Amino acid sequence: MSDFHQNGNVATLHNLRTQSLAELSYELEIFSQSRKITLILPCLFSELEGEAMPHILEELKKVPYLHRIIIGLDRADAAQYRHACGFFSALPQNHIVLWNDSPRMLELEQRLADIGLAPNEPGKGKNVWSCLGYLISCADSSVMAIHDCDILTYTNEMLARLVYPVANPTFPYQVAKGFYPRIGEGKLNGRVTRLLVSPLLMALKRVIGDRDYLDYLRSFRYPLSGEFAMRTGILPDLRIPSDWGLEIGILSEAWRNLAPQAVCQVEIADAYDHKHQTLSEEDASTGLSRMSTDICKSIFRKLAADGTVFTFHVFRTLKATYYRCALDHLDAYYNDAQMNGLKLDRHREEQTIELFAENLMRAGQIFLENPHETPFISTWNRVHSADPSFLHDLKAAAAADVAEFST
Repeated sequence: MSDFHQNGNVATLHNLRTQSLAELSYELEIFSQSRKITLILPCLFSELEGEAMPHILEELKKVPYLHRIIIGLDRADAAQYRHACGFFSALPQNHIVLWNDSPRMLELEQRLADIGLAPNEPGKGKNVWSCLGYLISCADSSVMAIHDCDILTYTNEMLARLVYPVANPTFPYQVAKGFYPRIGEGKLNGRVTRLLVSPLLMALKRVIGDRDYLDYLRSFRYPLSGEFAMRTGILPDLRIPSDWGLEIGILSEAWRNLAPQAVCQVEIADAYDHKHQTLSEEDASTGLSRMSTDICKSIFRKLAADGTVFTFHVFRTLKATYYRCALDHLDAYYNDAQMNGLKLDRHREEQTIELFAENLMRAGQIFLENPHETPFISTWNRVHSADPSFLHDLKAAAAADVAEFST
């Protein structure tokens, strides 16, 4: 989608198809000589056996400007960790596989639990947090990027375009958020963004009034993308959500800590497809049902922290307003899909909206009933203050796991 529209809140950096990947990579090689770049890959062991990860590995082999790759591995036993070390050994870059379930890592987690700073639950948020801790302990990178490990349409151009805004020393950006069209297999994807986040932000504006934070979130073309790049100076004070509100949580942290001029969104691909989560209507603890609840809670928490007062009556009104906004959005998506020859099951989409409306109320009820909930993992600055040797021991534990199991 070649255009040059700017929304006025955060800078949008487009792909105008006037710069080749070779030219972009050459510039990044120059930048990386003085500003080392690290890539973080949070993954499940099962993703190593899927279609996407082997292809991502082949693409990453071609990248000359990466200083280090940190792979956070979840849900793996000792044999699977050994297999993962062999799998990633094909990478020519300096790299390490963090085995988050190793006895050494679990011992470190218990150490944090003893002082009340351990992550509340396993998942992507904890995985990313652990990888950030390892990166901070290395103290040698100026730029970090993170992307998902289930991207079926991955090319290394996605990484180059993602890191360029924060790697270029003449640019002011501390955070870059990737965006792309969610089209695959002849249909519109991105259900949670299309049917929950966009209409929810519009409904919130109608119910609680104008908020700069709502305008900020509405500026992002794809706020739930898992692709970020950041300058590492902001990482020690970054609060990582422990639930599925990770992407919204990181955007909210950028809003809290940085000026809008320090945040941008960048177009990184013409097409993007990945593993699709099930809707999980029957089980609110998994799938898109769980994700939608956590995203709503993340937004409500941030607005409350900025002074918005929520009551049961506000949430009841918000649900009705959201439902109407979502159906209006659906009309536009349906017409857009039809004009472009794409499939869109209107009945199924309305069922999804109905589920999200119920989960909005569930999130509001949880928010009201748990005023003391602390959903964020402790910042690395706080961990270092409470246990000054922890980061050193984390790095040592990761190295010991590699030495014991990678051969």
